[in-house]
Amino acid sequence: MNYNFCVNIEKKQRVDMYISALFPQLSRSYVQKLIDTGCVLVNGKKIKKNLKLEPKSEISIDEITTSVEILPENIPLDIIFEDDNICVINKDPQINVHPTPWIEWKKWTLVNALLHHCRDKLPVISWEERPGIVHRLDKDTSWVILTAKNDTYMKDISAKIKNREVKKYYISIVWGVLTQEKFTITSDIGRHRTDRTKMTVSDSVNPKNAITHGEVLWYIDEEYTVIKVDLETGRTHQIRVHLASIGYPIIWDATYWNPKVNKRAATLYQVHRQMLHALEFHIDLYGKKQLFRAPLKDDMKSIIPEDIEI
Repeated sequence: MNYNFCVNIEKKQRVDMYISALFPQLSRSYVQKLIDTGCVLVNGKKIKKNLKLEPKSEISIDEITTSVEILPENIPLDIIFEDDNICVINKDPQINVHPTPWIEWKKWTLVNALLHHCRDKLPVISWEERPGIVHRLDKDTSWVILTAKNDTYMKDISAKIKNREVKKYYISIVWGVLTQEKFTITSDIGRHRTDRTKMTVSDSVNPKNAITHGEVLWYIDEEYTVIKVDLETGRTHQIRVHLASIGYPIIWDATYWNPKVNKRAATLYQVHRQMLHALEFHIDLYGKKQLFRAPLKDDMKSIIPEDIEI
């Protein structure tokens, strides 16, 4: 992989810290190794890892990925639809989508399961660690995921997602009583400057505009709100960050919520993962509009009354 981009900062910052903040899957030691081996250039020149970046510096990074052997595993899949070209799955929240080569997490992922299900034959584009995967969400989110089974549909679906020709709707349970029936959140979202695992709406690294639309569906115990979310943009952790930023964080979001409040939600409802579910995926395929819908998982169904229209 090769990346070329302009630094978006107001103050000087160490180059290794800046890059590891932009790419949270890369450890800082790995970034430093890339710098030491000349894989990182700033304004076309080799650098040292303690270099202080100036605003608007040009960075070039080469070969930031490493190969990892991925083996097929017989992992059960909740398949919603399948034909010769695609496989649509209601992903379980306890399973990662793909292995991460910088972390010892090479087993028990959706990719391992797909390789077994498709008999070790899946297409890839750029990332050999993500065969068949054209879009993804966080591990602890349950969701409808569309995977490609051949090169033609891998490229076609990837292009539609890149060009924002698909539509996805989400269901979430948040803390607090959100009184505005319909709402829109607009802000920049970027990587947190000191915590690489977080995104933030303020003073971030490489911020990008993000727009989230929401609609209130129901209230639970006068303490929580069930909402339907529609993303106009697709930033990392966008729903979680935006909802937390307006004071309505998702139940049991370990990254963007207070642990004490999470403990109360766990005690009340016996949940231990963020209450976020990608419900629907709309896309044009085979010359017509297709809708793939993934039913809520049992942990969310146990909280949301059955008579709520979702």
